Amino acid sequence: MTIGTAYNKDTFLDNIAKSLGRERKTIGVERPKWKHRPQYEVFKDLGQDELLDELEDQCGRIHTVCKRTQLTNLPHIVKEVIEELGGKSIVSWKDPRFEEYQLVEVFNEFANMDDNKFHVWDPEIGEENIKIAERANIGITFSDITLAESGTVVLFSEKGKGRSVSLLPATYIAIIPKSTIVPRMTQAATKIHQMSQAGRIPSCINFISGPSNSADIELNLVVGVHGPIKATYIIVEDI
Repeated sequence: MTIGTAYNKDTFLDNIAKSLGRERKTIGVERPKWKHRPQYEVFKDLGQDELLDELEDQCGRIHTVCKRTQLTNLPHIVKEVIEELGGKSIVSWKDPRFEEYQLVEVFNEFANMDDNKFHVWDPEIGEENIKIAERANIGITFSDITLAESGTVVLFSEKGKGRSVSLLPATYIAIIPKSTIVPRMTQAATKIHQMSQAGRIPSCINFISGPSNSADIELNLVVGVHGPIKATYIIVEDI
């Protein structure tokens, strides 16, 4: 089976139409025009600065540290957060934005300090990346889309951007370009749909709202259950 190819699609849809008691419609199908579309109303009049304020406010509710900085001060803030999270070992995406945002020197300085370890996701070594991520103290990625309403970072996985970087280390840092902030899931879904229509859909899309947590047992919230126990968002004023 070729990845991304749909098989038995017509049979599947025919069976659904049959279960609905009618013939399947293949022509003349139009999208419904909804009278009310509340999903587009949330934060619709907010500018980028106001969305940033909403994101910061939401971070307080999801147990996530939020820092705001200008691009020129980003290296200093990243060093500060690494120290706050205990340093020692870091795994990151292989992402050209780290160089664009002038963070390579910070990582090289960290890696050259005694006993520190720094690893960039390497597609050539396959599952060894996952083992390294399991042992890392800090995972660090950029956010591709950021939802102000829920404090969610959206990550697009690809060859050099393994899911394990944001999942397996004890702590997590998300670098958020201000330009990536949108009101809510509605706008993120629209963008992902456009990517799909253009044939550029990522292999995996992750929505991360702060550190892992659960309230499965008697509704008592426990933070840090099955992923990073601490999360820090660093918002970069890039626009």
